[in-house]
Amino acid sequence: MKKELKIFDRPENVKKFLTAFYISLVVLLIVDLFIPKHGDFPWENIPDFFAVYGFVSCVSLIFIAKILRLLIKRDENHYE
Repeated sequence: MKKELKIFDRPENVKKFLTAFYISLVVLLIVDLFIPKHGDFPWENIPDFFAVYGFVSCVSLIFIAKILRLLIKRDENHYE
């Protein structure tokens, strides 16, 4: 029996998808520069603030998880 390939099983489709994804990210960042903002706090009016904030938050969570893993990690035979 021949297995049917799904859309993301082919590397060229994955490459096309990632290219479209990155282009859409850049377009959204550029469009955000021209949209008037009405923030409640001063930092909400900084261009692309929420994109940078989200990226920094995600990277921070990854590093915090790595540090926590070192602190609470047990050896393989801990419960034996």
